[in-house]
Amino acid sequence: MAGQGSEVLTIGHSTLSYEEFLRLLRGAGVTAIADVRSVPFSRAFPHFAGPTLKEELRSDGVAYVFLGEELGGRPKYRRYFSEGVADYEQMAKASTFQAGLDRVIKGTAEHRIALLCSEHDPLDCHRCLLVGRALKERGLTVSHILPSGRTKSQGAIEEDLLATAGQDRSQTDFFASPDERTAAAYRHRARKVAYSASGPSHPGTVAAE
Repeated sequence: MAGQGSEVLTIGHSTLSYEEFLRLLRGAGVTAIADVRSVPFSRAFPHFAGPTLKEELRSDGVAYVFLGEELGGRPKYRRYFSEGVADYEQMAKASTFQAGLDRVIKGTAEHRIALLCSEHDPLDCHRCLLVGRALKERGLTVSHILPSGRTKSQGAIEEDLLATAGQDRSQTDFFASPDERTAAAYRHRARKVAYSASGPSHPGTVAAE
């Protein structure tokens, strides 16, 4: 069961040094990292490779768990792709994904958790557009740690998404409710930034089942 007033944070390691990363975690009171990278390695920044990071965090009193299998942004099966791009709305329905959310929610009873991925901007990352959205729908407060140390709520992210479409939630639309317009904004952004199985920067294959 989630802790009272449960909040989940997210963070992107980007080009940070380990010391800068740890400073951001300390500033936000993070006690556990849930790594939601499908591939928990970085050639450019080897201190963020999963096993190395786990040991460094352990020595600094921060727990680490890998949840890339459950909550990663690179699906293994074709049914979770639409026109070659990862379909976050379909991925969110998967039983494994829901089980991953359950683990995070259960963990909030004992830890202040930050979901870890690599992208600098939450708007460019599935930790926000897929996992953060799903946790918010489960009733948790979701906030994103920015490089400045400030945090930005999932609600504020949704306002940004709508603003990119020239809208805001207070507008009246005869044909679509605010929730429908927000869902459309998520969908539009995800199509731009989600993993592509055939794209030149994301080569790879997926299984039929």
